[in-house]
Amino acid sequence: MTETTTYVGIDVSKARLDVAMVPSGETFSAPNDDEGIEKLVTALEPLRPALVLLEATGGLERRVLARLVTGNLPAMAVNPRNVRDFGRSLGKLAKTDRLDAMVLARFAQAVRPEWRPMPDLQTQQL
Repeated sequence: MTETTTYVGIDVSKARLDVAMVPSGETFSAPNDDEGIEKLVTALEPLRPALVLLEATGGLERRVLARLVTGNLPAMAVNPRNVRDFGRSLGKLAKTDRLDAMVLARFAQAVRPEWRPMPDLQTQQL
């Protein structure tokens, strides 16, 4: 039996986290609150994803990103422009949260940006 490498994309909005995984194509949503974030981490931990990508959204991503990283998941935020350009190259012009999450997951799988750990708290505050 071969092990499948999983890549995860998370579209973050004020109220909700839309999650997509490739290659399985599985999607789900969770509230963007402490309980929803814990549900997300619990769901992702056993999958041991190679990379979890979120778009940098002006700060909305920080809480979930910090929790993913403290849960030992390789998560990072990327420039939304790069992901948008990648989505256009795939012909994905529609704009829904679930589709954005899938594009993020496919971006992680295809581009495989080098994972960078989050800066420490002091550096973040600068």
